[in-house]
Order: sequence, then C-alpha cells, then structure tokens
Amino acid sequence: MYCSDPHDSEDLFQEIMLQLWKSYPQFNGLSKFSTWMYRVALNTAITRLRRDKRRPDNRRISDAEKKVPASYAIRMDVEYDQLLQEAIDTLHKFDRALLLLYLDEKSYREIAEIMGLTETNVGVKINRIKQRLKSMLNP
Repeated sequence: MYCSDPHDSEDLFQEIMLQLWKSYPQFNGLSKFSTWMYRVALNTAITRLRRDKRRPDNRRISDAEKKVPASYAIRMDVEYDQLLQEAIDTLHKFDRALLLLYLDEKSYREIAEIMGLTETNVGVKINRIKQRLKSMLNP
C-alpha cells in the first residue's frame, strides 16, 4: 500500500525487517507481539514516505513502456482493482494506515492500540474512509 513499485516494496520490507531486528530488545511485552510489530512497520513506512517526499519526484517507466512482460507475482496492490488502488493512494497517510490494518482484518481494538486511538474513533474513521472511497468510485 505504501509503494507503487515492486522494487520499492521489497526495499521497504527490508527496512521494516531491519527496524524490527533493531527494536526487538525494547519490546516490553505490554502489548501483543503482532501489535508491536505493526506499529514498528507502520512507523517505518511513514518515515520512508516522509523521506521520499523530500526527494525530487521521478516518474517510473511502466512495464508497457519498457516492453517487459508483467510479473505474475501476487501483491496486495494488484490484488485489488486498479481504480480502488488509485482512490486509496489519494488518502492521507494516516487514513491509509487505518485502512491497511482494516484490510488485514485486524480488530478495532488492535487497530486502536496500534494507532493510538479509541475503538470508537477507529470505527468512525473507518466508516468515513469507506464513504469517501465509495464517493470517489461511484460519482
């Protein structure tokens, strides 16, 4: 969800794994391991987004332009409809993170713990995000 290119996605995955490795000694066990892991991954992805925004915007060459056959590897960003992906990309990074956790079938309680919100606030925000996406896809 945070990368549009397979190579960037792999790089982000490596960064997340490195941060998990470096942060593990500070894991205190007060929350579930998966919640802690999601929090580290989310912070790493957001930090990378901020860093990438400071760089000049380089347009990627599409597979069609390079005349390279499309990869058949199943990834989350091609699993969903292209229009939905484009609509999700327009969301604020915080809303995108909420939606990603929701799509990963995390409970409202887990999402609230990861994002530092109340369960009620998570429900309200997810419903608003759904409405926003629905209005973008069905004008």
